[in-house]
Amino acid sequence: MTHELVQLIAEYGVLVVFLNVLVEQIGLPVPAIPTLVVAGALSVAGKLSVVELFVVALTACVIADSLWYIAGRVYGSRVMKALCRVSLTPDSCVSQTQSRFERWGVNALVIAKFVPGLATIAPPLAGATHIGWPRFLLFNTAGGALWVSAGLGIGIVFNAQIERALAWFESTGSYAFGIVVVLLAAYIAYKWWERRAFYAALRMARIGVDELYRLIDEGADPVVVDVRTTTARTVEPRQIPGSLHVPLEAFDLHVGNLPRDRDIVLYCTCPNEASAAQVAKLLMDRGYRRVRPLYGGLDAWIAAGYRIESLPPPS
Repeated sequence: MTHELVQLIAEYGVLVVFLNVLVEQIGLPVPAIPTLVVAGALSVAGKLSVVELFVVALTACVIADSLWYIAGRVYGSRVMKALCRVSLTPDSCVSQTQSRFERWGVNALVIAKFVPGLATIAPPLAGATHIGWPRFLLFNTAGGALWVSAGLGIGIVFNAQIERALAWFESTGSYAFGIVVVLLAAYIAYKWWERRAFYAALRMARIGVDELYRLIDEGADPVVVDVRTTTARTVEPRQIPGSLHVPLEAFDLHVGNLPRDRDIVLYCTCPNEASAAQVAKLLMDRGYRRVRPLYGGLDAWIAAGYRIESLPPPS
């Protein structure tokens, strides 16, 4: 199997690298770094052109990322929510990724491919936040060039060790291949278990939009809290009237301002109200009891036809 893979890369290296990088960057779980490393090692022996490999791999990155950028530009937050629903790391996908993007700005595109979670969501997030096409192309291409260079560079620098490793794989035959498959399956199973455990930890009583509207209408004066990141509020610049903004990453700075004698309703725009549930859990750990995430978040409130207000443009 290893011999066949090496032969395939040696014979159709440029095409194999292009297709592998393209499908990985589109989002399929087909890692391209091993292919880039092997191709880099084969280029030392003169079997492949490292310049051609670099160009086709970078082209595949630009094509895939440009498609995601356009999707984010056209469909906004719906693209990010779809990606987070299938992500094996929903906790980082929901809030940490957007927080990194806020801290680093467009520079995040340069290192995105080296950061789990950020690699997938950065291009559509750039489109959704209306980063200009020329800036996106410049920074994203720079990031893609670094990533491709790293993969090919490892193969070039460690070509002797890689050749010995490939020879070992070849000598052990299907046994070594089986080990790799088992380890990969174990990793995916662990991440899936981690994902389910994350959502299980967030499972708590929600409040529906109709019940929240009734509380407001009857004068119960609940405290409605928007826990979205600044980036998420830029993508969807509307909020429930009178909402306080307490983003998850700034929780410690604002928690002291929340009353303990009133209902606190938290909302976001992420799948399964993950960020709202995380903040609710943090509040409960601090002794708050009348805390509930809003079922369906801001999307459900808007779909129900209740009044919303526009956020002021960012300064």
